[in-house]
Amino acid sequence: MTKPEQAVPDTGARNAAIDLLRGLSILLVVMHHVALRIPLRDGALQAWLPRSVLGALSYNGYEAVFLFFVVSGFLIAGNAIDRWGSLAGIDLRAFYLRRSARILPCLLLLLVVLAALHLAGVPFFTIEREGQSLGRALLAVLGLHLNWYEGVTGYLPGNWDVLWSLSIEEAFYLGFPLLCLAIRRETTLLALLALLMLSLPIARAALVGN
Repeated sequence: MTKPEQAVPDTGARNAAIDLLRGLSILLVVMHHVALRIPLRDGALQAWLPRSVLGALSYNGYEAVFLFFVVSGFLIAGNAIDRWGSLAGIDLRAFYLRRSARILPCLLLLLVVLAALHLAGVPFFTIEREGQSLGRALLAVLGLHLNWYEGVTGYLPGNWDVLWSLSIEEAFYLGFPLLCLAIRRETTLLALLALLMLSLPIARAALVGN
């Protein structure tokens, strides 16, 4: 009889390449949001940098968020393997508790602050668009579908709007361990990966003009 696999301690070692990707993503996201308010291609920087470079710095924020998703998936999978020995050995309860402890305290505090600012009528923090409400926005954030909610009703104030990506990431956190436990055969995994790759052009086409 073989001994059951024991959890492998998480070393917490840093990965310089991953940190570089994170830093690049952060820079592109910040530049994108700055460019929405201060068009870089029409400012003083155009005397120093080609318009194509300024355009790349200004309008690749979405791609940078997608890069964040890839990095997050890589880290989550790697940490799971380090901790439990394999993806098939994930402890659901421990996984969800760790993710919840990492996300929920700050998220709930942020939602309390945003709700208070909305109720106080503070400019730029008030949800005023037709078809939107504070309760519905809170439900969308906590229900992991803020991206869909904004797709239907329009953008929320900027301080809410940034949470759209968190909805996608949290949905991944919910589904990832279940998928790992459900897919134990390599052939099934490869088939799903192939299906995912084939779906990417369709998903990308759906974003055109959005």
